[in-house]
Amino acid sequence: MSDIHFGTDGWRAKMPDDFTADKVRQVADAAATLFLQESKRLDIKDPEVLVGYDTRKNAQTFAELAAKQLASKGIVAKLSDSYIPTPALCWTVKNTENMVGGLMLTASHNPAEYLGIKIRMHDGGASPKAFTDELEKLIVDEISEPDGQIELVDVMTEYLDKLLSYVDLDAIKSAHIKVLHDAMYGASRHYLPELLTRAGVSVRTIHQEKNESFNNLHPEPIFPWIEEAKKELIKEDLKLGLINDGDADRIGALDEEGNFVSPHKILTLIFLHLYKKGRRGRVVTTLSGSSILKRAAKDHDTECTIKPVGFKWIYEEMLKGDVICGGEESGGIGIPDHVFERDGLLMDLLLCEIVATEGKSIKELVDELEQNYGKFYYQRVDLAVSQEAIDKFKADIPQLSVDEIVGCKVESLTKVDGLYFEFADDAWLLMRPSGTEPLVRIYAESLDEKQKDALLEWGKSLVLGE
Repeated sequence: MSDIHFGTDGWRAKMPDDFTADKVRQVADAAATLFLQESKRLDIKDPEVLVGYDTRKNAQTFAELAAKQLASKGIVAKLSDSYIPTPALCWTVKNTENMVGGLMLTASHNPAEYLGIKIRMHDGGASPKAFTDELEKLIVDEISEPDGQIELVDVMTEYLDKLLSYVDLDAIKSAHIKVLHDAMYGASRHYLPELLTRAGVSVRTIHQEKNESFNNLHPEPIFPWIEEAKKELIKEDLKLGLINDGDADRIGALDEEGNFVSPHKILTLIFLHLYKKGRRGRVVTTLSGSSILKRAAKDHDTECTIKPVGFKWIYEEMLKGDVICGGEESGGIGIPDHVFERDGLLMDLLLCEIVATEGKSIKELVDELEQNYGKFYYQRVDLAVSQEAIDKFKADIPQLSVDEIVGCKVESLTKVDGLYFEFADDAWLLMRPSGTEPLVRIYAESLDEKQKDALLEWGKSLVLGE
């Protein structure tokens, strides 16, 4: 049995022991078999696959190896000529005629010792579970040495131009916005500052230099990893902080006082902005998404579709063709008329456009959201437990029945993705095993902070069997 398993978004493992050259070749070889099948289904002759990589140690070397393995199976393998954000790969795959898919060498927000592979389909979207399940079955230990020829390609020039065409550059330039950008040593470095400068935004940067250890920083745009960004923003008196994760498909933000602007609020602001620009359809989020988006959608006669955690479920809704935008609590937000995938750089630009066109600071916009839809208290706890405890929690889910939690009547219980309890006034509690790490994630949200804390504690006790 192979120990390569694809979780919520790809396969990730630690270097050097678990993420190895042999395993990369095995994944690429199995992916090539499936991509060739896809090319026949799609009637694509001479199918191409794009391979990209982020800024992690050995990512480029492993990307070259994967590309050569693909080429050995008869695929036209194209390799990015530099590190790239994952959304750049997705957009290029979607907009290149013979592209049947893509492989991205990245471990996203994981620490520097991790590397991984994300697989993208011909429309730029995440690979469905059926695809990765079949890929795992096709993995074999013994494969031929890679001997295929690969082609280096420029991915970024056309992609960056497209991003700038998506926003109102005149409005942004006239607003004279001053921002901080924290690349977290990841794949947005240099690219986003270039975009912001071309858009007339004054930008101060941190963590832009090459540092394969990430200086012990986890490239995840949440506290405590963005503490330095907060200090720099306040010190330089900047008005907006923009932070991207390791492969730049996610966004985090800070207001002018250094307060964290949650992805829930960013998604809600972007939805309202697109609605004002005339977009109509549904908005999609996950079980771990905030009730503030649900309330904003209802206020604008817009359906809010709720899916299990993981952007692949949002992708499936985007395929139906009536989605304005979709996003998840981790900061991954996508707009389907751009690409069926998250794009942190586009969200950075859209936040600048929102600030410019509204004539308000990000703090004023967030305050306005809370005045209109309520001030929700939200928290996620990542509970590290044994695999035995995780298995027991999963086994107990089907039989669990609860009418009341910490004095709150359970209005509904959903078991699609762990346990999701709903209460009055749009409060909720979610407990689910992580799809990428040995954790049980516990989320809670309420208009009452004490209720939120009590729900979290109850959730922890249940998982720990106390």
